[in-house]
Amino acid sequence: MMLGSGSVETLARQRKAMDTKAPLTESLMLDTLMNYLVTMARTVESAMNRALDAIVSLDDPRTAALPGEVFLLEPRINEMEIVIDEQAIRLLRQGALPEEELRLIVAGLKLNNDLERIGDLAVNLAERVVSLREMPGAAAPEELSPMVSAVRGMVSQSLGALISRNVEMAGKVLESDDVVDKYRDRIFERQLRSMTGEPESVSSGLQFVLATRHLERIADHATNIAEDIIFWVRGLDVRHGRGMGGLPESRITNNSQTLHSDVTAWGHTDHVIFT
Repeated sequence: MMLGSGSVETLARQRKAMDTKAPLTESLMLDTLMNYLVTMARTVESAMNRALDAIVSLDDPRTAALPGEVFLLEPRINEMEIVIDEQAIRLLRQGALPEEELRLIVAGLKLNNDLERIGDLAVNLAERVVSLREMPGAAAPEELSPMVSAVRGMVSQSLGALISRNVEMAGKVLESDDVVDKYRDRIFERQLRSMTGEPESVSSGLQFVLATRHLERIADHATNIAEDIIFWVRGLDVRHGRGMGGLPESRITNNSQTLHSDVTAWGHTDHVIFT
């Protein structure tokens, strides 16, 4: 197992506990759960970014290999999902836990599910890319690129909020979901008109409609992740708009470029990497 730069101390304590046959402390087990979640988040974002890069550059030979790379990451993501579930169950077996630790475990289980689903959707998106590359002349709708940027920004912000426990950043993700929905609607309307007037574009049009559906679902899971982070850190249930009064005020942005530029460089956070 390879280590991130800041996880050496944590893993050293874990090895020492194992070597002396001492039980792992609750704190160490929580650290391990968090490290696993960070690692899975990194891997899922990597798969998603490859799929996003591929869908917006269908004619670029330099991105032809990206779908295959997404497919190769799927087994690793599935393995991580199982490991994280098992770690959370171990923690729950410890018995009475402080409220914040219990919230972390519950949120961790939900985060794990949403991350795995984003990984699945990255695979679905990569499959659309493979199909579209076999259709000469398939022209992407002009709204696709900004939609991809908006989705990329939402996922990056939600994962950044996970690393930094930043409730304000998570709140911005919740405010941004409507942006993606608007792009989805515009693309659907454009493709419907195109398929109605040009029957030869039906095959590619359907692929783009499916692709936008995958993008919308990725954004939905990013929203779920943001909600779970708020629950973990603040103990607020903001699903379906509940409890929003407990969040710090933040400005709603309708500009996907602004959304993406707000993302923090969370990639330097310490983590454990599965091999």
